[in-house]
Amino acid sequence: MSTRPTATSAAARNVDEIARLERSEAAALTVSEKISLAITSAVGTFTCAALHVALLAGWCAWNTAGPAGLRFDPYPFGLLTMFVSMEGVVLAILVLITQNRMTEQTDRRDHLELQVNLLAEQEMTMVLRMLGRMSDHLGIAPDDRERDEARELMEETNVYELMEELRRKFR
Repeated sequence: MSTRPTATSAAARNVDEIARLERSEAAALTVSEKISLAITSAVGTFTCAALHVALLAGWCAWNTAGPAGLRFDPYPFGLLTMFVSMEGVVLAILVLITQNRMTEQTDRRDHLELQVNLLAEQEMTMVLRMLGRMSDHLGIAPDDRERDEARELMEETNVYELMEELRRKFR
C-alpha cells in the first residue's frame, strides 16, 4: 500500500490547499518585504559567512602587509569598523522586517487554526447529540459513566472559560 497521497485523497487536497495558501501569501508580499526576505535568506547562509570571513581577512591582510603606499585603512581599521557597523544595523533592520512578516503570518495561521478547531468542536458536539438521539431511539442504553461523559461532551465548549482556566493554571 502506498503512503503517498493520490490526486483524489484528502491528504493531497490538503497539500494542494496549503500550497495555494502559501502562493497567495507570497504574492501578497510588498516589494520591501520581498527584498528584505531575499537579502536575509542570502545573508543567512554558510556561503555568506565564509565570504565575510574571507573579505575581512583580506582587508586586514592588505592593510597590514600590503604595499605601504596602497594601504587605505591602516590598523585599527576605522573604515572597516564603520562598514561592518553599518552593515550590522541594516541587517538587523532587515531581519526585524522579516521576523515581523513571519509573526503576522503565524498569527493569521493561528487564527485560522483556532477557527477550524472551533468548527470541528461544534461539529463533534452535533454528532454526539445525534448519536445520543439515535441510541435513545434504538433503545441502546450506555452505562452511567458513558452517559455522564457523553452528556458533558455534548455541552458547547466555552472558549472564554477555557482561556481563563489556562491563565489560572499557568500563572
